[in-house]
Amino acid sequence: MNDLFDKIKKHLESINNKKFINNLFIILGISIIFLIVANYILDSKKEAPNTENEFKSQVSYEEEMDYSAYLEKKLANILSKLEGVGKVNVMVTLENSVEKITATNTTKSTENIVENDGEGGTRQVQREDLTMQVVTRGSDGSLLVVKEIKPKVLGVIVIAEGADDPEVKEKLYEAVKTVLGITGNKVQVYSSK
Repeated sequence: MNDLFDKIKKHLESINNKKFINNLFIILGISIIFLIVANYILDSKKEAPNTENEFKSQVSYEEEMDYSAYLEKKLANILSKLEGVGKVNVMVTLENSVEKITATNTTKSTENIVENDGEGGTRQVQREDLTMQVVTRGSDGSLLVVKEIKPKVLGVIVIAEGADDPEVKEKLYEAVKTVLGITGNKVQVYSSK
């Protein structure tokens, strides 16, 4: 071991000190930059949702907003094509978010035990175990969704050019009821400025 230290010491003494110090500063500078970049990357990962529940609530909120925005866009597009209707704005409120039903592996085991005691009595014990495991997809670990239940529409507001004409207003009203399959008390149609 001492031989190794002696060899290293002799090698360092033989190297030009200025060149060695310059190389040392370059390595030190690169290391500092690397640490700053690594720290920045780790901090950005910490800012992401750190629990599964927070992530799920954000996802369900975004999905709800996407679904309502999707309905609003589709409705505004189709309603604006009706005769006598100009520009249309639509607002849709939903009861809750999209519900996703995931695939599960279910294992059920039943065990029946009959015990006899020394006095001629019997006792029967029945035990059931039910194990459910959520199925994930591939290496990314995303859930395998088998069914999506869209939320119920609570209400719709339509603001359209031309809705001051009673016939146009009625067309808009009936179109919204028909396309969403909702009752008339959930639909309001107004004319725009």
